[in-house]
Amino acid sequence: MDTQSMASLVLDDATRLALTAAGAFLLVGLLTGVWKYWQIAHSAEAQAHPYVDIAHRASLLYSFASLVLAALAWFSVWSDAVNTVAVAASVLFFALAIGSYVLHGWLADTDNQLRAPHTLGSGTVSGLAVHGFMVALIIAEVGGAAVLFAGAMRAIW
Repeated sequence: MDTQSMASLVLDDATRLALTAAGAFLLVGLLTGVWKYWQIAHSAEAQAHPYVDIAHRASLLYSFASLVLAALAWFSVWSDAVNTVAVAASVLFFALAIGSYVLHGWLADTDNQLRAPHTLGSGTVSGLAVHGFMVALIIAEVGGAAVLFAGAMRAIW
């Protein structure tokens, strides 16, 4: 696409947000891949911490999920405000999930953040907080994607 065509391409806020998130998650995935490699190379067992591995894989998967959200937002019949809230809800919780994986990988404090007691560094987090976060994550991610999917389906069918 030449510069003239690019200048005429107008993206809505929801699509721009989803594309920005896709790029950011891709970069985080690549950087956590370097971290994962470093841990493997310096480990007697030739393994990275489980949450370094999870952060790496989740970041890459969320980058592609964000591209799907961008496409759904682009085609959605809903207003840009509705689509932007739907994208923002999903990518916010994608980012928070990755952040929790990076934190557990950095602290090397657990191999299962959902197993009680819920360890965070040398302390613990209440089960209510952990499960409350998971419920909010499910609502935001599934709800955001469902809104965008419904809007896109209305447009193409």
